[in-house]
Amino acid sequence: MDLDQQAKAVLEAVREQQGLENLEQAAEWLLRRRIRRGAQGLTGRGRALYEVKGDPR
Repeated sequence: MDLDQQAKAVLEAVREQQGLENLEQAAEWLLRRRIRRGAQGLTGRGRALYEVKGDPR
């Protein structure tokens, strides 16, 4: 099994598990998951990833 076949198999498994329509959606889902986990690693769990507006001084 070469890498392309392995990648397709992984994307197909993700597509089925997540109830997605196609492999492109599965790839996007995996990418978003990786970005979220990376952001959690950088900022710490539960930290805001957006500007928090407070009382201006």
